[in-house]
Amino acid sequence: MRDDIDAQALAILESNGIEEEPPQPARTLRLTRASDIEPEPVVWAWLDEGEGRIPAGALSVAAGREGTGKSSFGMWMAAQITRGALPGNFYGRPRAVFYVAVEDSWKQTIVPRLIGAGADLDLVYRVEAVEAEYGETTLSLPQDNSLMEKAIAEHDVALVVLDPLMSCIGKGIDTHRERDVRTALDPLATMADRTGAVLLGIAHFGKGAGTDPSALITGSGAFKNVPRAVFGFAKDDDNECRVMSQSKNSLGREDLPSLSYNIETIEIPTKKGIASVGRFVFLGQSVRSVQEILAQGQETDRGERDEAGAWLVDYLMDNGGEAAAGDVIKAAEKDGFAKHTIQRARSKVGVTSQKSGFGKGWVWVLSVTAEPEGDSKATKTTAKTSSESSSSSSSSGSSSESQSPTVTDETARCAVCKDPLDPLHAASGETACPSCFDPLNRA
Repeated sequence: MRDDIDAQALAILESNGIEEEPPQPARTLRLTRASDIEPEPVVWAWLDEGEGRIPAGALSVAAGREGTGKSSFGMWMAAQITRGALPGNFYGRPRAVFYVAVEDSWKQTIVPRLIGAGADLDLVYRVEAVEAEYGETTLSLPQDNSLMEKAIAEHDVALVVLDPLMSCIGKGIDTHRERDVRTALDPLATMADRTGAVLLGIAHFGKGAGTDPSALITGSGAFKNVPRAVFGFAKDDDNECRVMSQSKNSLGREDLPSLSYNIETIEIPTKKGIASVGRFVFLGQSVRSVQEILAQGQETDRGERDEAGAWLVDYLMDNGGEAAAGDVIKAAEKDGFAKHTIQRARSKVGVTSQKSGFGKGWVWVLSVTAEPEGDSKATKTTAKTSSESSSSSSSSGSSSESQSPTVTDETARCAVCKDPLDPLHAASGETACPSCFDPLNRA
C-alpha cells in the first residue's frame, strides 16, 4: 500500500517536471595524501632534564590510590603553567588554566591549595556547565566538548585539569566498557590536539592487585589506552616519601627515572582564619619506582629478592660496574628473575639508575666498591659485621645494649633497607641485616 502511494507521489512530481533528489548520506569519507601533511616534532609541555614527560595537545592521566598526592600534582602543574615556570613549550609565557573539580570545595580546598602552590589565581578558572532549566551542573563529556573547545581558544588556555576524570564522563556511558568510554575520551583527545592544550585527568586505582599503574586505573582499558602519558603515584613508607613513576610515554622515552616528592603542610591566611593545606614538592630522583612499591606488598619470598640482589651485583661487576637498564632486566628474566623482583633488589644492593648521556637510555650503576682480594665478589658497605660490633663493645667496656639504642625496641630497623631487624642481630649491635651488608651472602 505504502509503495503504491510513493509511486503515485513520484508520478505527480514527474508530471510537474520535478525530479526527486536522492537522500544525502549522513557521513562521508575525507581522503588526504600523507604527502600533503607537514610533519612536526612533538611539542612538550613539560621537559624534565631535557626529556619530555607531558606532551602538549594530548590527554595525560595521573593515577594513584587515595592520599598519594595526585590531585596535588594537578595543583603543581596549574601553578607552574600560570607562572610560566614549567620547563617546556610554555616556559616564560604565563597561560590560563581551566580546573574542573567535582569532589572538593573551591572556597575551602581548591583556592587555598592553589595559593599554597603559588598559582596566579587570575589565570585559573573554575569550569562548570550551566543549563537553562537546572542551572549549574557537572561538566559532561563529550556533550560539552564543543563548549569547552571554544572557551579554551577564547582564554588562551594551556592546561585543563579534570579532577576526577571519571566524574566528567557523561551519563549513560558504561565506564567499564572500552567502546563506551572511547566515545568520551577519543573526542577529548582530538580536542586537545586541535587546541594544543594539555588535558590532565586525575584517576583512582581500583582494588585489584598488580604492579602496573596504568592497568590499575579504575574502569575500562580506555583510561590507559587513549592517553599519551600516564603517571602512577604511591607512598614509599621505607624511604618516608612518595613516588611518581611514568608508566606510559607514547611520544617520548619510556625509561625515565621515577621522581620522589612530599606533600608539605603550609598555612594560608584567609579573612576567616588560617587554612592548612598540602603543597606538592619534588625531592629529586627516586631510588624506587611505583612498580617496586606496589610489588613490595605482593612479594612473599624475601629470599628470592636477596638472591636477585646477589645476581645483580655479579652481573654488573662482570660488566665493569654498569650496564643498560633494559639489558639488565632482559638478562635477569632469562635467568628466572621477575622484572619487579630485580627492580626491587636494585635499591637494596646500592645500584642506582643514571642517564648515560643526552638522547641515550638509562644505565644501572653499582655504587659500592668491590674487594680487591678474596674468593668471592663481596662488596664493601658502611654496615658493621657482628664481629666488628662485638670487638668494639668489648674494647670500650660497654654492653651490646649501649651500642644499639634500639635493642629492646621491636621497631629497630635496618639502616639500609629499613626492614625490621631480627632481634638476635639487633642485640649484637648490628645496624644492618645480613642481606644488606653482604648482598652476596646466600646463607
